[in-house]
Amino acid sequence: MSAEKWIRSSLRHVSEQLKEKGYGVCPKTVGRLLKNLDYSLKANVKRQAGSQHPDRNLQFEYLEAQKQIFLSMGWPVISLDSKKKELIGNFKNAGQSWCLEADVVNDHDFESDALGKAVPYGIYDVNHNRGYVYVGKSADTAEFAGDVLSTWWQEFGRTEFPEAPCMLILCDCGGSNGYRSRLWKVQLQEKLADALNLDIMVCHYPTGASKWNPIEHRLFGPISINWAGKPLRTLEIMLACIRGTTTRTGLQVFAFLVEKIYIRGIKVADQVIQNLHLKRHATCPNWNYTIHSRTATVCT
Repeated sequence: MSAEKWIRSSLRHVSEQLKEKGYGVCPKTVGRLLKNLDYSLKANVKRQAGSQHPDRNLQFEYLEAQKQIFLSMGWPVISLDSKKKELIGNFKNAGQSWCLEADVVNDHDFESDALGKAVPYGIYDVNHNRGYVYVGKSADTAEFAGDVLSTWWQEFGRTEFPEAPCMLILCDCGGSNGYRSRLWKVQLQEKLADALNLDIMVCHYPTGASKWNPIEHRLFGPISINWAGKPLRTLEIMLACIRGTTTRTGLQVFAFLVEKIYIRGIKVADQVIQNLHLKRHATCPNWNYTIHSRTATVCT
């Protein structure tokens, strides 16, 4: 088989090859003829699903059922995730914005030229259509996620849900709040369940299904649209873009800077895990569990 089959030919190349065979046509004519034959430049289309976990649909159904129960009771349902890290400095930001002149930015995105790297961690309040983004300056760790959750509850959550005995957390399978993370579970036990006397139910989305997490399309999507084409030259600009995000459905977004530095690689001993008051659910126990307060048990 000729190697030519695996080479992308431009209109100019096709025109030259036709001329070698005795057909004198210019590149524009080649393009017109291809268009008449319904040929056009196309990108690859992601439609073929890879291997899926056998409990994928069961988990979606269970997760949705728990969400509806909590919403009907008026208990908090929050969606968590960390957004893509952003270099802070005079760097290109994807997208376009209305302006008289385009912003002039660096021709390369070297981290050494950045003022720092921002680590946005978001909380989306499903009950009230509100977003809270905490922008860290170090690493996306389970300890960072635990601090963000604890801070959010004490500053906003307990005011919005004063009588709630339990919180439902929707999150992905991986990352700082992954279902395999020991430190994530320890943070939930110590900083929420025990410290706040609040039971925490966690439901993880199946592997490869993070796009269904509400925070992705209800919070992070609008934020990316709002700052499209705007260089994030300072943390203040980044926070302002986040706070200025809104939608036609009434989304409100709050943003905060987290100064604390977080360290990666913290290990959790087996004894600490054994002392957790964690109850796995009968349905997909790796993805669904409740961490009870060690001083009082309310949720089942």
